[in-house]
Amino acid sequence: MIYRKDRAGRPISQLGFGCMRFARKGNAIDYEAARDLLAYAIENGVNYLDTAYVYPGSEECVGRALEETGLRDRINLATKLPQYRMKNLQQVEKTFQEELARLRTDRIDFYLMHMFTTFAEWENLEKMGIRDWIAGKKAEGSVRNIGFSFHGKTDVFLQILNAYDWDFCQIQYNYLDEHSQAGRTGLEAAAARGIPVIIMEPLRGGRLVNLPEKALCVLAEDPRGLSPAQLALRWLWDQPGVTCVLSGMNSLEMVKENIRTASEAEVGCFDETDRAVMEKVRTIFREKEKVGCTGCRYCMPCPKGVDIPGLFYYYNLMYLEKKWPARMDYASIIGLHKEPAFATQCVGCGKCESVCPQHLPIREKLKEADKAVRPWPLKAGLSIARKFVVK
Repeated sequence: MIYRKDRAGRPISQLGFGCMRFARKGNAIDYEAARDLLAYAIENGVNYLDTAYVYPGSEECVGRALEETGLRDRINLATKLPQYRMKNLQQVEKTFQEELARLRTDRIDFYLMHMFTTFAEWENLEKMGIRDWIAGKKAEGSVRNIGFSFHGKTDVFLQILNAYDWDFCQIQYNYLDEHSQAGRTGLEAAAARGIPVIIMEPLRGGRLVNLPEKALCVLAEDPRGLSPAQLALRWLWDQPGVTCVLSGMNSLEMVKENIRTASEAEVGCFDETDRAVMEKVRTIFREKEKVGCTGCRYCMPCPKGVDIPGLFYYYNLMYLEKKWPARMDYASIIGLHKEPAFATQCVGCGKCESVCPQHLPIREKLKEADKAVRPWPLKAGLSIARKFVVK
């Protein structure tokens, strides 16, 4: 494992374990599988784990796993305060204490204000007295580093970055999103101030792994045989401003490949051949993608039960692969559940758009996607099938 440095000069593994997408067993996290993957990753050099208060079951799973394996003191534990829910410092303190209990720990090594999108959110926290609260937590040692995660525009990121003496920050960044949200401008601004940057969505919700066939052919022509994940991760680790890249790993194969890549990729590893391959793949994506959804699920649950990221996934898949297989998968996986999750259930409340990190016009795109994914023959067939077959 290659390590980079936090603000105090302590080593941070350049591969971090993102704990939002653990494998599930039914409606719950598959705890044994998650525990074993976390243990393997830590034993092989990963020392940064990232979770959040709003990831269902994640904090509890991570806390239990670290306690049972005895690995807590070998890692840096990161979690997040859902700042958008906080009305006063009493709520902040209650939530923080709940997180400590879930994680079975007395300290959070890297604590984030979760999902800033506007500067007003930081101003609201300041009015509550968050500066003094942070100072108190750092003084008692229950918070070691304070930072924020971000899903807004570049200029807002720079405002927030300069508004406080942050220890680190976390941004969405990959070769498709190089110039959106905080983007390269934000990354380099943070690096110039000596602020470590944690990267989320490095594979864009799996999009940069499950490449279109045309893009896979481009990779196949490269004699070095890089996988899609290796191409995306090497692009990130080539950049000195990147401190740690989070990967939501849910299989041993994925963990092993990412650790192997993280043990080899350093600043300067991405050469002109890599850039040419990446540019070809990026061009193919731009031609095909219909909705820039990463599958983060911040828009869920929909008050009316619409599976928003599910629909967008199959809408994009139609144009990245083949239309009818994607439609039939959608019909089978989403359309035949006991509780329907179709876009036609949307009442236009806009709750999803208010929390979407990508600022997508979700209501408009839902109508567009539903029309494409459920053309009238399939819609009629599903209506009949639902009378006889539901999951």
